[in-house]
Amino acid sequence: MNKLSVKQKNWLLTFHVAFGGIWFGTALCMIAIALSNRNTPSGDELYAVNAVMKLLDDFVIIPSATLSLITGGLLCWLTIWGFFKHYWVIVKWIATVTLIVTGTIWLGPWTNAMTAISDAERLQALQNPLYVFDQKAVLVGAIIQTSCLLVIIGISVLKPWGRRKIKKPEKQPVASNS
Repeated sequence: MNKLSVKQKNWLLTFHVAFGGIWFGTALCMIAIALSNRNTPSGDELYAVNAVMKLLDDFVIIPSATLSLITGGLLCWLTIWGFFKHYWVIVKWIATVTLIVTGTIWLGPWTNAMTAISDAERLQALQNPLYVFDQKAVLVGAIIQTSCLLVIIGISVLKPWGRRKIKKPEKQPVASNS
């Protein structure tokens, strides 16, 4: 497959950076919302705050994380960077996939559960042990995810570990016919 031209690579890189920035910015917003969710005076407001978090997760974080992964894959495949030539690319791949998987397994379901519980119980949700656990878990998880995203952004800019040294197989001497 042909590699991208410089202009094409720059456009793809622009989209990749934009999707990563949207993911990071929305994750920061989720932390701010989760913090404000702790002092909610009414059941309707509690449900509204949780519904906004679910909306941001479903329609901003999930698509931007997915598109960041896809554009990153395309950059590896269609440019000289490759998937395994540079340590910083490998670390970004592992970190990004880990964040998406943990978000899918834990953060998303906890956010969905908080929304459902606050919809059914309104302010009484604050007395529900499952809701209280989910509320704390979402806040801690969001802080961890956002910190990891910041590290990934730093790695993208600094490219700290450079290119991998790949050992070339030694050539075997040709057997002579004597």
